[in-house]
Parts: sequence; C-alpha cells; structure tokens
Amino acid sequence: MSISASTASQPLGLAALEERLRDDLLTLGWPAKAWIPSFTRNDQPVHDVIVIGAGQAGLALSMALKQVGITPVLLDKSPLDLEGPWATTARMETLRSPKELTGPAMGIASLTFRAWFIAQFGLQAWTALDKIPRLQWMDYLRWYRRVTQADVRNSHEVLAVRPQADGVVEVDVRADAQIRTWQTRRLVLATGRDGLGGAQLPAFVQGVDRRFWAHSSDEMDYATLAGKHVGVVGAGASAMDSAATALENAAASVDMLVRRKELPRINKSKGSGVPGLTHGQYLLADEWKWRIRHYINAQQVPPPHGSTLRVSRHANAFFNFGCAVQSVEQAGDKLHVSTPGGVFVLDFLIISTGFAIDWSLRPEFSDIAPHVKLWNTRFTPEAGDEDAELSASPDLGPLFEFQENTPGQQPGLDHIHCFCYPAALSHGTVSGDIPAISDGARKLAQGLASLFYRDDIAQHFAQLQSYAEPELDGTEWTPASPAERVQALSQSQRI
Repeated sequence: MSISASTASQPLGLAALEERLRDDLLTLGWPAKAWIPSFTRNDQPVHDVIVIGAGQAGLALSMALKQVGITPVLLDKSPLDLEGPWATTARMETLRSPKELTGPAMGIASLTFRAWFIAQFGLQAWTALDKIPRLQWMDYLRWYRRVTQADVRNSHEVLAVRPQADGVVEVDVRADAQIRTWQTRRLVLATGRDGLGGAQLPAFVQGVDRRFWAHSSDEMDYATLAGKHVGVVGAGASAMDSAATALENAAASVDMLVRRKELPRINKSKGSGVPGLTHGQYLLADEWKWRIRHYINAQQVPPPHGSTLRVSRHANAFFNFGCAVQSVEQAGDKLHVSTPGGVFVLDFLIISTGFAIDWSLRPEFSDIAPHVKLWNTRFTPEAGDEDAELSASPDLGPLFEFQENTPGQQPGLDHIHCFCYPAALSHGTVSGDIPAISDGARKLAQGLASLFYRDDIAQHFAQLQSYAEPELDGTEWTPASPAERVQALSQSQRI
C-alpha cells in the first residue's frame, strides 16, 4: 500500500495503517519465535529482561527485543499514557528534531510518525507541517505502544536493585500499595535524560524557600506565575521553553539571566550525526571519545530558533547577558538575585541548569552506586578539558553494561545495562535521543540475545542434539540396485 497525492484529501485512517503494519510485521517475521529456556529461582519465575522505563527508549528496545524472540517487561512509575516527559514536564511547543527522523520505528515505514500522521491528516498536512508538536509526539508514542503490544506495567515504582552472584537481578517494586521482589536475568535502565541522577541545582538556591523557585524540569502550574516578575537562569532550550510558558501564562515580566555574553549560534551536536559515529563511538580511543563529547558540551547547544522567538516576541521578556547569578537572598516575599549586571528583584526564579549524574538522587540504585566504575577512574583529561558530566559518566562495557569499580566486589553488576543518557560518552547518543534510538535499541537487543545464548549454551547444545524433526520421510526417492546400475553403465559404455 503506497501513499499517493490522493491521501491529501482522503487520509487512509489509522485502521488501514494498522492493517498495513500487521502485514509488514508478518512479512518481516516480527516478533520472532521465543527460544530462551524458562527459569525459576526460589520457586519464583525469573524474567529474561526487565526494562525500567516505558518512554521512547524503553518502547524501542521492547520492539527490538521482539525481533530477536525476547519479550521484555517494562516497569514505569508513571500512570498510563504519561510515560516520559512529553505530557508532564516538557514545555516546548514542538520537538527540536526534524520531522523526517524515523525515531523508534526500527526501520519499519508503517511504524513511523510520518505514516501515523499522514494516515490521519493526509499528505498535504504533512507537507505543511514544520516541526512535530510535542503532545502529538506523545500521542504517537501511545499508539506505538499499543500496536507493538509492549508489555508495560504502569504505576510500578522500582525501589531497589540488587544484582546477585548467580546472575539474577532482584528488583523491589511497589505497585497497588504492595512491595514485592521481581527477578530478572538482565535489567535495563531506560530512565531518560536524568537516568542516573536528577536536576542539577546550583549552590545559590540552597536555603532559599522552595515557594520562590523551581527547576525547569519540575512539574508545576505556570498559571501561578500570572502577574509575577520571574527570572529564568540559563538560556538553553528548557530555559526558553520555561520563560515562554511563564509569559504565556501572564507573567508581569521575565528576565533571562544568561552567564554568557551572547547565545551560542551553532548546534555542534548536529555536525556529529553521521552513521560512522552513531555505530562507532564505542570503538574510538578514549581520547577521541572525550574530545568529541567535551567539545559539544563546551560549545553548548543553542536554544532552537522557534523557542527563542517564542520568548522574544513578548515585549516584557528581557535577555540579560553577562549576568551569571552570584547569590540569591530572600527579602520578605521577594528574591534579590545578585549578578555582575546588578541586583534583580524578582517574585520567582526558574532554574534551568540541566541535569547531573548524581546517584544520591536515585535511592533505588543505592546498592549498586558504590560499585559502578566511572570514567573518572578510567581517563584523565588534559588540563583545560575537565568536564564534570563526563567524569561522572559510567564506564560501560560493549553492551551498555555496568562494570565493577573493584572487580569481584559486586558480582552480577554486568547484568544491568545503562540504556539512558549517561551512556553517551561510552556509546554516543544512541540511548535516548530520537535520531539514533532505533540503532541503539537494535544493538542492545542483538547483544542481549547473544549473551543469553552464551549463558545457556549447554541447554541449547542439548536441544540441538535432541532435535529430531525430519526433513525427509523416505518417500522422496526410490533406491537403485548398485549391481544393476554397474552392469547397465558397463553395457552403455560398450555401445
């Protein structure tokens, strides 16, 4: 079934697209037949793969695992249809990625956002579309989950993770007001941008009453900022989105407090988006891995064009450059924010300083945190190239697995795989961002399949030996008499 210009006036509809998808999956043999032996431990089932997180990374990995005959269970603490940041803490009007990127579609045309959009709104609407609206992307992911039949358990909060010496990872999970321990042979953390930490909070907000400030990643009602003088610390994409949301909710004014003398203009990360790096980051020498990631970090990613205009079109928005925040003091119901450019008297402050890898913010990982090998024990950068984010990044193995800081102290740690943003230094941006999420999911899924086969090799060999399905039943030929054939051939040679 092809999409033609007639689709512009007569969209196919989701039912037709889903029928096309079913045929595509059947043609591709998706999902593959299950092949891993089942296990129990302490009379309880052991899952093959549990994934923490059912956002786009977890969903893509689920689809990739099904291609190799593995069906994972995805645990997500969010309620149904609110997985990931898109409908909760994200505030951009549209995605920053080009609409043409195929994202988690795993190379299946009928599973792309483009196919989903055109089926409902037509080709003409797709052509007119600039960027994908944020909430529409969330709708697409909800559809993706349904049509790929991902096994997602919502409102399941992971409380603790304990790898065991026998290769099983125990996971304490709270759901329905009860806590029980799940068991899995492989655990994947698909926990997003703040996957091993949380909001990065500068020292100047310590001690400031929480009534007067929020981080840009916090869930909050921006309508409460109506009539207030608001400051936004930072000038990245999230800072612009937060500032615009405050302005659109009738803030009296918004002052952007920007450390730099001007905004960066070029998104250097776009310049690195080539297949060679997507598939080859892990194979680079440490010096080059660090050099590339640190260069992108140091240059900083500029806020999107549209997000910046979304702020600047308001007459009560002010871009204050060279205004790094030095201190914040409460004075009654006001904040006095000191900067090199002067003291700003504000009603509320939004901190948009990104995320930090900080294990103390993720108590569910407290059992493994002391044992995870980090890049700061693997590599020492040259003077001037120090980078706190990179130093704190986990030093991952070839399949995103954690490695022990001291070998032997935490057996089974390598059965936990880090498929979230902190994997970027080891593997590149293949574990969360839209452009290469299918590549990362496929790499991890195929790797996990090989690990399962290796670990169960004795059983698979025994199964091979006992395999007895006949290819032939003996009726496919008629036996000849060798003596008669020899005589016949001899006679034919004399003629």
